[in-house]
Amino acid sequence: MSENILNLPPPPADARVTYGSEQNQFLDLRLPKTKAPHPLVMNIHGGFWRAKYNLDHAGHLCAALTAKSIATANVEYRRVGNEGGAWPNTFADIRAAYQFLRQHAAEHKVDPRRIVVMGHSAGGQLALCLAAHEATVTRVVSLAGVLDLHRTYQLHLSNDAVVEFLRGTPAEVPDHYREADPMQLPIPQARQWLVHGTADDVIPPAFSRDYVSAKQKRTGKEKEDVHLLEISGADHFDVIDPRTPTWKKIEEIVLREGQAVSATGKLEQRK
Repeated sequence: MSENILNLPPPPADARVTYGSEQNQFLDLRLPKTKAPHPLVMNIHGGFWRAKYNLDHAGHLCAALTAKSIATANVEYRRVGNEGGAWPNTFADIRAAYQFLRQHAAEHKVDPRRIVVMGHSAGGQLALCLAAHEATVTRVVSLAGVLDLHRTYQLHLSNDAVVEFLRGTPAEVPDHYREADPMQLPIPQARQWLVHGTADDVIPPAFSRDYVSAKQKRTGKEKEDVHLLEISGADHFDVIDPRTPTWKKIEEIVLREGQAVSATGKLEQRK
């Protein structure tokens, strides 16, 4: 298993940048040596929204992407167990980080038209939720995402982590579930890639499969550009470990999406 990626020290970042005044409102920035402005991946780490897990383990995939000429911003945020963590502040941090990156794009030599928002596990939920609430998000990659919060509650995943995150059950705080659940939210403006390993025993592969099936049925103004990549034999952590063969398939998607803006600034059609 690639679970040891959680304990492996990551390569150093080029800079740690604060996007707010709270202790956990910062991001690790890595910039390529190639000609600027660079496409940027804003990465949101997972960990069932809990303070036990921080951004360090995601530094490996960020460094791998930066080596391929993609700037990366590995985002930290307030989580359950941190002061001010849980809904809605956790999501407010993600929005603040995204807005900061867009506002300071020129300063960091990145192209604000070429930002890919990527998240793993609970970070996948936050990435897609961001796309639902920020119209300028045009490309999202979810890696083994927690994409159906009602089913997450029904299955009691990670000892009811979603109840801690949203501050209650669906019956107690229905507004929170409606605002946060990617399965329920329209995301018509963003091209979405859902990646999941078939051997994932943390988040059922059906989460991504059923999400894509449901979203592809939408029509008219609610039509969504959604794509699924299931990776045979991959587990929950293979999808974030650059040492695995699985990673090459994910890297291809991210590199393609990072270059997906034409000279006119419009999103190019997927080949």
